Amino acid sequence: MTQTSSQAMAAFLADITVTDYQKTSIINGRKDRVVENLTAAFPSTSDLPFSHTVLMGSAAKGTIVRPIDDIDVLAVFSNKQGAWSKYRSDSRAFLYRVRRAYDGLEIAQVGARGQAVRIFFKNGGHVDVAPVFWHGGDIYGLPSGNGGWINTAPIVANSWFANRNSELKYNLAPLVRLLKKWNNAHSKRIRSFHLETVAAHTFSSLNGNRQEALAKFFQWAPAHLDVSDPGGQSGLLTAGLSYGDRKEILDSFKSAANRAVKALDAEARGDHAESKRLWGIILGSTFPTN
Repeated sequence: MTQTSSQAMAAFLADITVTDYQKTSIINGRKDRVVENLTAAFPSTSDLPFSHTVLMGSAAKGTIVRPIDDIDVLAVFSNKQGAWSKYRSDSRAFLYRVRRAYDGLEIAQVGARGQAVRIFFKNGGHVDVAPVFWHGGDIYGLPSGNGGWINTAPIVANSWFANRNSELKYNLAPLVRLLKKWNNAHSKRIRSFHLETVAAHTFSSLNGNRQEALAKFFQWAPAHLDVSDPGGQSGLLTAGLSYGDRKEILDSFKSAANRAVKALDAEARGDHAESKRLWGIILGSTFPTN
């Protein structure tokens, strides 16, 4: 049976949303594996005792999409043996010591930004383990990638997003999942955390009409591109973008906005085939166009 545009969008959103089983078996299962490995490698008697983990990123916010690729985990280490004093002038040594804990256990490498240890799994996907020291309150010290440290408050950022999702009647997280598919289909020009934050700033109200919400986002997002870290530590999230990077993102918004408006017009006149074709270009080849 041929689907309407709304039915196709609902089916697509369901297909990219993780199931309860996947939350338990993949997301929580891989987080538990990190706890198991780090507890064994850095027991309470170690000079670098492991404390606990916190699920971070899109998995914590409910914006992760299928197929599940990466999961972000904050690994908190204790200073009770004076470990911070040992590594405060050399975060690379700290990061690589955590990396060596996986020798012979998993395929692991230090991530490209030099801030996390990336653990690969044989059945696909990976976990980014960000090792940190607690600095008090909600602030943690994270390796900066150049041997120094940066302060980060990801739990504050997660709470801020959860509050925005609640204020927007829980329509924000589903919209972000759709936006991540758009971003993935168009060169991943914007970082996931940045995209989530822009989306959370873009709307003062939001309903369940996904097509209209997408169209409005692409039209309004350029005015909200220069958002700050909701954790209050990293400043503007556009700080690292070059002029060319910024232009490509804005051009991508404009192109998507033009197609989204045409898709809405096609739906309004009953041409669901054309509407779905356009949404397929915006959201990627897995969008149902039949």
